[in-house]
Amino acid sequence: MNNFECPECGGGVAVGTAVLPGEILECPDCGVELEVISTHPLQLELAPEVAEDWGE
Repeated sequence: MNNFECPECGGGVAVGTAVLPGEILECPDCGVELEVISTHPLQLELAPEVAEDWGE
C-alpha cells in the first residue's frame, strides 16, 4: 500500500499495489474522485465528471 497526496486537498490517499489505469479512487479527506492515470510511475488526477445522459 502506498500513500499519495490528493491533488485537490493535499490529504493522504492510500493506493494499493494492484491498481489499474482508469480505476477510480476516493480521497478519504475531501471525498473527491481520483482517476489512476498511469501506474509506472503512479499518477492520480481528478476524475472527469460524468455528464448526464438524457436518453440521446
